[in-house]
Amino acid sequence: MQNTSLDMARLAAMDTAEASRFLKGVRDATLNGRRSRVRPRADIQESWQRMLRGGVDPDRDHRAGLLPLEEIERRRLASPLREVLPVLRDGLVSIAEAAQHIMVVADTEGRLLWREGKAAVLRMGDAHGFVLGADWHEGLVGTNGVGTPLVTGRPLQVHAAEHFVSSHDTWTCAGAPVTDPRDGRLIGVVDISGPLSTMHPATLSLVTSVTRLAEAELRNSHFADLDQLRSVASPLLGRLRGRALAVDHNGWQAAVTGMPPTRRLPLPKSLNAGRLWLPSLGMCTVEPLPGGWLVRVEEESSEPAAPARVVLDLSRPRRPSVTVSGTAGSWVKELSPRHAELLYVLVLHRNGRSAAQLAQEIFQDPTRTVTVRAEMSRLRRHLAQILAHRPYRIVEEIEVELVRPDDPADLLPHSTAPAVVSARSRQE
Repeated sequence: MQNTSLDMARLAAMDTAEASRFLKGVRDATLNGRRSRVRPRADIQESWQRMLRGGVDPDRDHRAGLLPLEEIERRRLASPLREVLPVLRDGLVSIAEAAQHIMVVADTEGRLLWREGKAAVLRMGDAHGFVLGADWHEGLVGTNGVGTPLVTGRPLQVHAAEHFVSSHDTWTCAGAPVTDPRDGRLIGVVDISGPLSTMHPATLSLVTSVTRLAEAELRNSHFADLDQLRSVASPLLGRLRGRALAVDHNGWQAAVTGMPPTRRLPLPKSLNAGRLWLPSLGMCTVEPLPGGWLVRVEEESSEPAAPARVVLDLSRPRRPSVTVSGTAGSWVKELSPRHAELLYVLVLHRNGRSAAQLAQEIFQDPTRTVTVRAEMSRLRRHLAQILAHRPYRIVEEIEVELVRPDDPADLLPHSTAPAVVSARSRQE
């Protein structure tokens, strides 16, 4: 019996009742360990497996207490998504209303901070607990268009019985994560949801496109902030001798003197004024500027101190990081998903990997060497003394520690890289 995978176009070709029955059959067979003619889509199946390991009951409606109104307002004011709400509204609300959908915007914990739509559909959402302040993270309510994209970092449409919890079978949703281009940090998810009969396979493409517009708006705002910082810093740098640069709070360069320009200076997670060791520059003096920092290189220690130890911490699924330590101190950097994958492979293979080998282990395509070289070039800007090339490897003299999650299945859950998927499937 041939086992094929589902796709949204196939579901859209069915009427609502037929699609619902079909998906329930697929889910029941999968959750009970029976073989089915059709297997769930990969993201759905992986989510279901996470729910089973986490003990989520598929037959029980799981809900947590709502955030109080003052906490909702506090989170709204602190969220970068507040800056792009006009873009999200312009792109989605009118279409969502016409399609009998609700638009919701959630933070990185899966808490719903904004929702908009017609009153009749909002009342339907109320019945599902789709209300302001509700908690829709995947580990509580099961596979869904808010919580699951927060885990995987990828857009996802969840239809009918693709939801893990059966009480959501009459609902359809499509959600896409939003990343802040200033620091690569996941800042939330945008989702449009509605009754089962309103499903359309193009919905996910629409949501994804609008979130990309929102990210572009954040990027434009970032450029404007850098211009403002540059206008403040340039006269100051013109009066300084030696090497110095002005960067914003995320390390993006606004102005430089006495040294080649660099697009971004990697900074530690917490930064205070005073003396600081940076792997790429050595000892520096850091002073606050409006909207950023003035970084002056101490010339007597202009040669960067050699690092001795690197810790790749993958224990937190959403926040991989690398810590570099040496005689001058230590420094921590959070990693993008792609850079976490690349470092993971290099930690496993201390003898090194060619561009083709990395392309195979990351993309399952050894011809994608141009992409690998570009990503490794970006990574080496931050970890110049850590990474060697020809082949790509971690410098032999450096001690390396890999911190894995307690559950192998939580290893970089966003990743589809063959090297990571293989490691997740092994129960160590």
